[in-house]
Amino acid sequence: MLTLALSSVRFSLWRRVASLNGAHGSKAKHMACNKEVWQDLGEGFVQEYYSRFDNTNRMELGNLYSPEACLTWEGSPYQGREAIASKLASLPFKTIKHIITEQDFQPTIDGCILIMVFGQLKVDDDPPMAFHQVFMLKSQNCAWACTNDVFRLGIHNIPV
Repeated sequence: MLTLALSSVRFSLWRRVASLNGAHGSKAKHMACNKEVWQDLGEGFVQEYYSRFDNTNRMELGNLYSPEACLTWEGSPYQGREAIASKLASLPFKTIKHIITEQDFQPTIDGCILIMVFGQLKVDDDPPMAFHQVFMLKSQNCAWACTNDVFRLGIHNIPV
């Protein structure tokens, strides 16, 4: 589960929204109207995810995913926390730096948070490449976890 070492303010936001998750009716509508909470949660997740990706052993990223999570990486599917962590840890580069240019967040009608990230990544000595990544966060057992993740490089090999 998601056990982020965020500031106490961010952690309290995660707990506030966790109490809204799983709710139906007025509580779910309240989350949809309260942009501040779900946007702060999304921003906190994005900051933590890319900080861990760029600065730690990528196997630790597995802790951000639910046990049954799905990842699609450049069209290849991976299911489960361990498979996802193994894929991310096996990527063939020594250094990476993500530069986030835009991020969008939406609450879903079932209490999840949808996140879309656009940016550039710099790998080793290669030139920067554009990337797009989409996450779905869900509260499970009073903790937030990523249940779905789709990643694509923003490169196109279009015949001319």
